[in-house]
Amino acid sequence: PQVSYASSLPTLSDKTQFPSFLRTRPSDLTASYAMTQLVLHLGWSWVGIITQDDFGQQAGNIASQELGQAGVCIDFHLHVPYHQSPEKIDTIARKMEKSTARGVLVFLTNSIIQLIIQRLVGIRVLGQVWVSETLLHTVIALATPGASWVLQGAFGLKLHSSHAHGLSEFFAHLHPSRTPEDMFLRRFWEATFGCRWPHGNYTAPSDMQLCSGNETLRDHKYPFQEVSRLEAAYPAVYSIAHALQDMVLCEHENSECGDPVHFQPWQLLQPLRKVSFQTPDGTHIMFDANGDLVTKFDVLQGQWSPEGQFYFVHIGNMYPHPSLENRMMILLKDSIQVPSSVCSTSCEPGSSQIPQQGAPHCCFECRPCPEGQFADQRDMKSCLQCPDEQYSSQSKDHCLPRTETFLAFDEPLGLVLTVVSLALASLACLILGVFLWFQKTPVVRANNRALSYVLLVSLSLCALSPLLFLGRPSTTTCLLRQITFAVVFTVAVSCVLAKTLTVVLAFKATRPGQRVRICLGPFASSSVVLAASLVQIILCGVWLGTSPPFPHKDTASEPGHLVLQCHEGSGIAFSCVLGYLGLLAIGTFSVAFLARGLPDTFNETKFLTFSMLLFCSVWTAFLPLYFSARGKATVAVEVFCILASTAGLLGGIFFPKCYLILLKPERNTPLSLRHEPWAQRDLGKGDPPSHRHSTISARPPSQQQDPGSQFLVPVLTTW
Repeated sequence: PQVSYASSLPTLSDKTQFPSFLRTRPSDLTASYAMTQLVLHLGWSWVGIITQDDFGQQAGNIASQELGQAGVCIDFHLHVPYHQSPEKIDTIARKMEKSTARGVLVFLTNSIIQLIIQRLVGIRVLGQVWVSETLLHTVIALATPGASWVLQGAFGLKLHSSHAHGLSEFFAHLHPSRTPEDMFLRRFWEATFGCRWPHGNYTAPSDMQLCSGNETLRDHKYPFQEVSRLEAAYPAVYSIAHALQDMVLCEHENSECGDPVHFQPWQLLQPLRKVSFQTPDGTHIMFDANGDLVTKFDVLQGQWSPEGQFYFVHIGNMYPHPSLENRMMILLKDSIQVPSSVCSTSCEPGSSQIPQQGAPHCCFECRPCPEGQFADQRDMKSCLQCPDEQYSSQSKDHCLPRTETFLAFDEPLGLVLTVVSLALASLACLILGVFLWFQKTPVVRANNRALSYVLLVSLSLCALSPLLFLGRPSTTTCLLRQITFAVVFTVAVSCVLAKTLTVVLAFKATRPGQRVRICLGPFASSSVVLAASLVQIILCGVWLGTSPPFPHKDTASEPGHLVLQCHEGSGIAFSCVLGYLGLLAIGTFSVAFLARGLPDTFNETKFLTFSMLLFCSVWTAFLPLYFSARGKATVAVEVFCILASTAGLLGGIFFPKCYLILLKPERNTPLSLRHEPWAQRDLGKGDPPSHRHSTISARPPSQQQDPGSQFLVPVLTTW
């Protein structure tokens, strides 16, 4: 077995080629892994690497690969040739000057690092933080004037080696007279004190001092540089000593261990691989499977002291991870200032990274998260979607629970709509009561009492239907609200259509025997209402059978609120229902508009035209408002349109009649017709005065047929 305390060649870890080689100094690869772990611990994501041919190139490639797998971007990876030139050094320094990466990993020899620092000092490239696998480079480089400004904040790794306890006392007691057989000690004494021991007939030169033996090594500086490696040699020597001790102990436990005094060197290899002990200073010594010492590093950083002196300060340690290969645990002091080496400033919580086109992924822009998304950590690649029941906070760094909202009865808008709805329904019922009380008067009888009753009942239901739109939506209310609204409005509009058709046909059927009088039968108007309503009922049945409305939670309309509303289910079915109601309203308005020039007395076509104009105007304005509104405003718009159109029909058709019935009772009699301009005008056409007088006298109003079904207007026209 061989135990080295100086070689760091990575290939020596290959046990296939070197099965009996062990060492107490880490390989270059181990130092490279330690440097990459330190870079990751510092949080750097944008670094540069400088390597040299035949020295550190393999370690630099491994560092580049490890950092790339960890998501760190390499700004530059420069190679210094073995035969360097001033031009090449200047090119490297210029590239480092243009780089935006502050962290630089260095794998160079002492001579090359001095040349690069000299050039960087010359062009004043400051602010970069170097990370080196050893402090020897940086310590030697400090001999260059101005190098401390380049190396300010630099990190270095130092092998945590065992301190040789008693070394000073051992040197203090060394004397050749005590160990005359030690030839090395005599030469060491001569080199240390610059003298020669007299021996035999040797005559020393006149300028040579003879060693007297009175010299002492106490408090004397070590003259050899190789003494600095003693701390690495110390565990190598003691590992062999412990391996020998294990062999001795093995003699008493296992007879196969052999003679501890007479043994072959290969027999020491297995105990040497398995040694595990602690040095007097507490350092644990053991080898891994590759024969390399399980290494602990001291982390040092170049700092300026308050007195203006530059020195390297111990700031932490690096320990091998107990379970993860090539991974280390890093403990740094909390008081140190960690420099930043990033391509782009870190994105704060509430924003995500947006890669810059053509740049590495470490170079990005920060964009705030959109509404409904959040980022609760720094440097998130993308924002996360908040759950449906939550919304993003103003800072977009967390989600908050949404507040459920709907158009409630107790809120101001809901309360106003409820009062208006109940007022309109009460008004419709009041008008119905007036019509029932004055059902035998000409105004009521001349406008088809049955249709008027049905229209008033349907308008009262229309006024009450908005109550289904208020309050917390449920499955029942969602099924009833649109269906009820569509059916009762279809009944109301179809009643208006039937009344309009009846008036038009009544004025056309002025002579007995005309075919158009068939349409004035007792069931004609009822058939129009039933047929028109049946079509709407069928459409609503298809809607409910295919894709009925259902409760829905709207998260997009109002930020911070969860709007509870009813989803229409099938948009096509909903459009068909509204479209049919619109066609029916347009047809009714067209018929009423064409009949607006008929005689005035007891003729309501002008009022029907005006009421349907209001109805169509309201629902024409409804469509763009409905589809542009969001949240509770959608329900409010539909309820307002229902109430406005209901009020338009109720006021346009029945307010003039109530005015005549309640405030102008003298005009609500058949005798008042004799003084109407249109009656005088019609009576003056073609008939002699005697005939006109006899016609009126022959059919007094008391003997007229009840116009509940035959209408008063054609009877008066016949007069």
